[in-house]
Amino acid sequence: MTTATPTGARVRPPREGRSNGQWLIDGTKPLNPNEEFKAADNGLNVRERIEQIYSKQGFASIEHDDLHGRMRWWGLYTQRKQGIDGARTAQMSADELSDEYFMMRVRTDGGALTLEQLRTVAQISVDFARDTADISDRQNIQLHWIRIEDVPEIWRRLEAVGLQTTEACGDTPRVILGSPVAGIAADEIIDPTSAIREIVETFIGDPEISNLPRKFKSAITGHPSLDVVHEINDISLVGVVHPELGPGYDLWVGGGLSTAPRLAERLGAFVAPEQTAEVWHGVVRIFRDYGYRRLRNKARLKFLLADWGPEKFRRVLQDQYLGYELPDGPAAVADGSPSDHVGVHEQKDGKLYVGLAPIVGRSSGSALLTLADAAEAAGSGRIRLTPHQKLVVLDVDPARVDGLLEAAEGIGLTASPGAFRRHTMACTGIEFCKLAFVDTKNTATKTALELDARLDGIQIGAPITLNVNGCPNSCARIQTADIGLKGQVAKSADGDEFAFQVHLGGGLASSGRDEAGLGRTVRGLKVTAKELTDYVERVTRRFAEDRAGDESFASWAHRADEEALR
Repeated sequence: MTTATPTGARVRPPREGRSNGQWLIDGTKPLNPNEEFKAADNGLNVRERIEQIYSKQGFASIEHDDLHGRMRWWGLYTQRKQGIDGARTAQMSADELSDEYFMMRVRTDGGALTLEQLRTVAQISVDFARDTADISDRQNIQLHWIRIEDVPEIWRRLEAVGLQTTEACGDTPRVILGSPVAGIAADEIIDPTSAIREIVETFIGDPEISNLPRKFKSAITGHPSLDVVHEINDISLVGVVHPELGPGYDLWVGGGLSTAPRLAERLGAFVAPEQTAEVWHGVVRIFRDYGYRRLRNKARLKFLLADWGPEKFRRVLQDQYLGYELPDGPAAVADGSPSDHVGVHEQKDGKLYVGLAPIVGRSSGSALLTLADAAEAAGSGRIRLTPHQKLVVLDVDPARVDGLLEAAEGIGLTASPGAFRRHTMACTGIEFCKLAFVDTKNTATKTALELDARLDGIQIGAPITLNVNGCPNSCARIQTADIGLKGQVAKSADGDEFAFQVHLGGGLASSGRDEAGLGRTVRGLKVTAKELTDYVERVTRRFAEDRAGDESFASWAHRADEEALR
């Protein structure tokens, strides 16, 4: 006997013994408070309450499960109350840490924005977000200081130009990473633009897949630099050329970082362009039906893949969700070109695309308004955000590129950044995030600029990536950086101060490694913010002295003894 889930899937009765909360095996009884509030009411339904009640009656009227749960389905998190130091992060409840303002994440699948859309987001920033506008490593723009009273008007403006915040957060299919140079790069294998559009238009906001065990991250690229960090997403489709079937995608599943990092695995399957959305939908439904819902820290798709293995996962996908076999296909191989697309590059139509670097993703609404004007003056009508906290202006007239570069420099964007400025990322940190222990944006900015000054001219081969995170959750991908820094509170003679645990030698195929790998930690090593620049300089100089031939930093960091890494 089977019964129907709230999404219509048929489930078996619960098995004997301990339940993992897998709907198709254990039944749909909620096993923790998060599953309870999702079962009580679909997160998508909170929009009506925001528009009809909360925006009119104010912050105090918001119900607890909506405030700390369902509002994420519409891209809204309460931001951290100002003045609470990192030592108290783990000691206080969500209510105590929360301010009466929100972070809002604007969903930009593939990172794609027309100039009209860019201006709309930028003006929202100026009008409602105290001029904040951070570019995240998920190709989103994040706004802060949002009042609940202003949310309906913000939605009205966004949706008038084809943007949304639907499922930008929550246990949902979140923004789909896409190649920032999709459709315009001369060396592109396949253009994923239509596939991303089909998935978004067909499935985002669909209540059938809006209650997943945890967040679900996707990435699709057809560029040979592998520019969407495909190894750390729940599903990635990476452009390849099948020797008989032509261009399509190599399918990867089960990546994710945070406190239990795991790199995705190839299923060995080739996905034809016309199958892309259906295969994506099949993987999402496997996660919905078989994902572990008992413990949230064991609920990401990577845990299911670890138990099943890629062969079983592929078999279940084909037999239960697609109804046909996927052919075997070739593996994607990075070509070694820069995956952040910073600099001036020629498009396949003779125009230029210009990759611009802010510092650790920090920008503002005012700056983005200026950028939109400069891009338009240079002949462009669109930009793309990147998974590396950068942005790319497309379709630039070669005769007008100098004007764009000059205007960009004036607002803190550059096409020729120093090596550390270019390759340093940082999460939101304690400034706005309730989970953070330390400052990240300001610390990373200061460190990167100082390192560029100190290490100018040193020969280290490929640039060293430096990723700074405020807590263990790895929003800034610390385990896959050359130098990854995890924020924590350290005790000192002068009292609490913030410090970082150090991860060394991580990297992805797109960063030049032959194989993706996670960084190592050095036992007992903590570096305070005051010591950070000196530490990175010291390790970089040791690497420059010790490297063998063209050895990468990652290879050296994994073979070096711990004393050399201190």
